[in-house]
Amino acid sequence: MNNLKKIALLLNGCLGLVLNTHAQTPQRINRQALVQRHNVEVKAMDSLASLSVGNGKFAFTVDATGMQTFPEHYHKGVPLGTQSEWGWHSFIDTAGYKFNETLRTYQLNGRSVTYSVQINNPQRNKDAANWFRQNVHRLQLGNVGLLLTKKNGSLATPADIHNIDQKLNLWTGEISSWFTLEGVPVKVITVGHQQQDVVSFNIQSPLLAQGRLKVRLRYPFPTNEWGDMGDNYKNPGKHTSGIVKNGAQQAVIKHQLDTNNYFTQLIWSGTASVKNTTAHEFVLSPKGNSNQLQVSYLFTLKRQAAVPAFTAVQINSMQSWKAFWQSGGAVDFSGSTNPKAKELERRIILSQYLTKIQCAGSYPPQETGLTYNSWYGKPHLEMHWWHGIHFALWGRPELLEKSMQWYTKVYNNAKAIAKRQGYEGVRWQKMTDPEGNESPSSVGAFLIWQQPHIVYFAELAYRAHPTAKTLNNYKKLVLATADFMASYPFYEKDKDRYILGKGLIPAQERYNPEETFNPTYELQYSYWTLTTAQQWRKRLGMAPDEKYADVLAKLSALPQANGVYLAAESVPDSYTNPKFETDHPSVLGSLGMVPYNKRLDMGVMKKTFDLVWNTWDWKDTWGWDFPMVAMSAARLGDPQKAIDGLFMPIKTNTYLVNGHNYQDDRLTIYLPGNGGLLAAVAMMCAGWDGNTKYNPGFPKDGTWKVRWEGLKPMP
Repeated sequence: MNNLKKIALLLNGCLGLVLNTHAQTPQRINRQALVQRHNVEVKAMDSLASLSVGNGKFAFTVDATGMQTFPEHYHKGVPLGTQSEWGWHSFIDTAGYKFNETLRTYQLNGRSVTYSVQINNPQRNKDAANWFRQNVHRLQLGNVGLLLTKKNGSLATPADIHNIDQKLNLWTGEISSWFTLEGVPVKVITVGHQQQDVVSFNIQSPLLAQGRLKVRLRYPFPTNEWGDMGDNYKNPGKHTSGIVKNGAQQAVIKHQLDTNNYFTQLIWSGTASVKNTTAHEFVLSPKGNSNQLQVSYLFTLKRQAAVPAFTAVQINSMQSWKAFWQSGGAVDFSGSTNPKAKELERRIILSQYLTKIQCAGSYPPQETGLTYNSWYGKPHLEMHWWHGIHFALWGRPELLEKSMQWYTKVYNNAKAIAKRQGYEGVRWQKMTDPEGNESPSSVGAFLIWQQPHIVYFAELAYRAHPTAKTLNNYKKLVLATADFMASYPFYEKDKDRYILGKGLIPAQERYNPEETFNPTYELQYSYWTLTTAQQWRKRLGMAPDEKYADVLAKLSALPQANGVYLAAESVPDSYTNPKFETDHPSVLGSLGMVPYNKRLDMGVMKKTFDLVWNTWDWKDTWGWDFPMVAMSAARLGDPQKAIDGLFMPIKTNTYLVNGHNYQDDRLTIYLPGNGGLLAAVAMMCAGWDGNTKYNPGFPKDGTWKVRWEGLKPMP
């Protein structure tokens, strides 16, 4: 009888699962209609409305003309960048700086530990830190724009461009731009190849035959500043460029900067010629009576024999984008009466497009993707979680796994950091570069919340493909990461416990590293990571690690005061000192980003959430903070707060017409916000481990009609 009951319960559970699956998707979502109802339209020369094409490892951003015609006009908006994951440069080090000149020794927990920081003096050390922070930096590869001449012979300005009608077709990845100059129409179609660093244009206008429309390639010079907008035409004598091949319908141009060089190959239709008109400026001039010009530009480290023509690039873009949108997950809010539904759906669709073209390459992306430099173009590994996990949750794990391979490439560098500081395993870099070098930072050097991310990624990869191959692919990374995390905590003998710190800055970057210990979020994330590493050992047929087990058994309890979780045990005035209620409210990540475990009291977490919600200085936050709020609210069973968190009326929660998450005048795009939004929506629909509710992150007030398919639950 007991066995019969078990069978009946099992069958009932399976039936419930089938019914629930059918309830989720009574019919297949019309993905083309879903995507195309959010095609972007631009009607003005709006510097915050730039549009991009790209493939994850290369992106090209255009103004309202469909090309990079007026980069200076867009300097303070979303700049007109051309960037590739291979495009890096370093100025020649004439001072002979050594990386150890950036190291400062700290006395922490009774021993000496070195960190690479921004040293204020002596001057030599300060200069060395700045050098390694600024070099290498990502390159703006070149501007390809229209050269438009008015009837009086002067060059057109943005004010001369009228009747703008620009559309981004998200389904095909094609930008169509229409405008007039002195009443004469111009139409430009812009497409990007999905496997090569190629951008291609189909230009139609009577101005071509009149000799008043040409195409100009300009090479900017790297600014060596925190940001590079791709429009620095100063210092022409510090770099060289020239035509190395010039044929009837093709040309090759070489650009040399110090020890770095690359090529731009272009092909075109019809009769035209390329000339080097001035320093670092190359103009393609059509000849004859044709009103159409098609031209493709390939940016490459090595000269390539064949460059695809416009039609081939257009077909490639159409086919590849159709395949992308038909793969993985989709969420459809049609039929919802809630006024936020349409805008949320727009943000979701545009965020998928932007993260695909900006963040789906073979390296962790920078926070401004492949549009313009922030932090010298370098990636920040603590942001990789926000850039990447949504790919797996949306059923496209291969796009996350592309950049996971980089961790193997830089493994030895990470191991050297851990060894230098006296730890086991690997300590992953914070602000880094393609080769995995450290960038000096008085904050970044002390962060540890980037450390568990690779284990989280590997767990998502295993859930997508639970095979021995997956386990073996990531075994080394998972276990070496856990080795560090087991050796990092300091054992307090008098309290028989392990603490995190001192020598630590939490994700909320407001604390003195020499005094800070036991931040709540990092404690939870460490516990989850070591627990997961033990599970990986079991899957691999290995015995549990004794050190992991000891740390798990004795890791400090989550710090509390007055019935709420503190940001850190060392900061008892977390919620009474105004300076501690700014920046990331990462305490909410303890249940949001990190899966629930028994160490966390849900009642205390709910009180913590309410206190943070009501008292935090939300105007001093970042774009991913709002998805984090939504994740925490959803896990706490408050779907209304999850929606309210996603729509909190704060400047850093702004989503522009092109879908970019705007932060401020300096950081006009911020892709961790877009990635975070997608991750939050996936869990609000598909739930998380242990969840039994349908669409747990959406209010059941009758205003939300949520259909989805292809999403995966969060851990």
